[in-house]
Amino acid sequence: MEKKTGNVSIHAQNIMPVIKKWLYSDKDIFVREMVSNACDAVTKMRIAGGEDDYQVHVEVDAAAKQLRFIDNGIGMTADEVERYIGQVAFSGAEEFLKQYDDKEKDGGIIGHFGLGFYSAFMVASKVTIDTLSYQPGAQAVRWESEDGMTYTLSDSDWDRRGTRITLDIAPEEEEFLRPFRVREVLERYCAFMQTPIFLDEIKPEGAKDDGPKADEAKETAAPVPVNDTHPLWLKNPSDCTEEEYKAFYRKVFREFEEPLFWVHLNVDYPFNLKGILYFPKLRQDFGGMEGQIKLFSGQVFVADNIKEVIPEFLMLLKGVIDCPDLPLNVSRSFLQNDGYVRKISAHITRKVADRLTGMFNTDRPSFEKYWPDIHPFIKYGCMRDEKFYERMKDVLLYKTVDGRFLTLAEYTAQNGEKAPDKVLYTSDESRQDAMIRLYRDQGIDVVVLDTPIDVNFASFMEYSGQKDGKLRFCRVDADTDALKAQDAETPALDAEALTKLFREATGMESLKVELQALRDEQLPAMLVEDEQTRRFKDMSRLYGEKGFSLPDDFTLVLNSRSALVSALAGAKDPQRAQLIAAELYDLAELSRAPLSPQQMTAFLSRSMRLCELAVGND
Repeated sequence: MEKKTGNVSIHAQNIMPVIKKWLYSDKDIFVREMVSNACDAVTKMRIAGGEDDYQVHVEVDAAAKQLRFIDNGIGMTADEVERYIGQVAFSGAEEFLKQYDDKEKDGGIIGHFGLGFYSAFMVASKVTIDTLSYQPGAQAVRWESEDGMTYTLSDSDWDRRGTRITLDIAPEEEEFLRPFRVREVLERYCAFMQTPIFLDEIKPEGAKDDGPKADEAKETAAPVPVNDTHPLWLKNPSDCTEEEYKAFYRKVFREFEEPLFWVHLNVDYPFNLKGILYFPKLRQDFGGMEGQIKLFSGQVFVADNIKEVIPEFLMLLKGVIDCPDLPLNVSRSFLQNDGYVRKISAHITRKVADRLTGMFNTDRPSFEKYWPDIHPFIKYGCMRDEKFYERMKDVLLYKTVDGRFLTLAEYTAQNGEKAPDKVLYTSDESRQDAMIRLYRDQGIDVVVLDTPIDVNFASFMEYSGQKDGKLRFCRVDADTDALKAQDAETPALDAEALTKLFREATGMESLKVELQALRDEQLPAMLVEDEQTRRFKDMSRLYGEKGFSLPDDFTLVLNSRSALVSALAGAKDPQRAQLIAAELYDLAELSRAPLSPQQMTAFLSRSMRLCELAVGND
């Protein structure tokens, strides 16, 4: 054929600068687009029939400053090249830009799909296509362009069925002439495409060999593709072994620590959805912690952590989701409002909940073993997703201070008579040990809620997690109802005089003091803080609201059954009574929180003085 020159489109001059500007930070997607086109050509050839050994090769030729994409797919004739490049591919690029322009303010197009062949011009100063159609008697064709706007079409000496696309890499884009960089991009976008992909480094003639042993190894070792054409998520879950799941996790996420367990999604109806979600060991404080959910469409990587498709709370997990029917080249807001996508998201949530509840019902010991590692994720999911909570509410566990795990129903059944409508908890077992012991002596279980999420979760369970709203979570130092002695004889003490004594001893004019008959006669005093006030202060600290604070709302509870309190009420030496009262207050304070440096200095000095008085050195 005679050499022919043509223009792609009168609009082409407007497209290339915009492509380079908008996709500057994601220019490596051209590799995905080139390889995807090559795989599509192979698929068409496979459908048409023919050989089985289909391959895609990516050649890095640093000496020639070229990157080549070669396939043994269906190939193209001259007419097909003009139609594909000038009409189909260009129209796709035009539509891509139209969508991108409309949705730029929406956060862009997920994955930047649809740009296709013209993505090559983001990094190339010249693009050459050599192709030979599978049709009998076809003539090989060459298409060349330096700007994507004008081109030449001529005969080619390419003698193999399929297509070779050669990119002359622009000087400022020579990072794509490094094999390591190209492999990195292939492993990101093309790791699971359906056709074997090989990365070849072309060395210049006369380059030094690595020695005879290396030559021998090259002759005997078969080339290894960079991709896995049959990823684990496509297999039937019953055919997968535990080691396969773990090996896949290590390979995809480059993790050395093994996952706790996983959920294998395998759905064909009402939509095609496959994938594997892994539960990693979560930090107790997962603020800022993010997992990694890789979204695929027909084994082609789309993007990480698309929260419009995958429920937000699942982002703490690691996994892969493959949904071939997922609409691509659309904005995030479109996905967010698309009914089909919402069904996919809801189904993923349900399968995760089913896996967890199934483990609880069939293998509770394992569920309890994993609970310390997964409970932050489950609690977060319950607060973020109502349907997830509805499925999980009966299997939520609470660990007691003696190491047992109870559901809410089990806790209330065992403790309801002694602590009706309450869940007693500790946020610091060591510091609140004295209070825990008091409840343990009454046969009341105390559960441990000591992670940052528990402040919010307790409030959620009180106001959103139950229909009647009666149940309350109370820290062990926020409530004395269960500690009161019932029908016990107590001495009549002057509450007003004791209040005055402790206010003068502590210098707190507004200190609230109450006399109560507590079961434990050895406990003279305790500080009680209103649960809601303290919880609000905890949340303020958690979210860093330094400019806002609530005043302390403590009540000093004096045990009227304590011999020490009775002695204070009848003390004849006002100075000594004030020393003891101040000491009792600090001891009560120490049982719930550290003393300030000034308080500690005064406490130590006072303790020494009381020791001196005790041995008669006054």
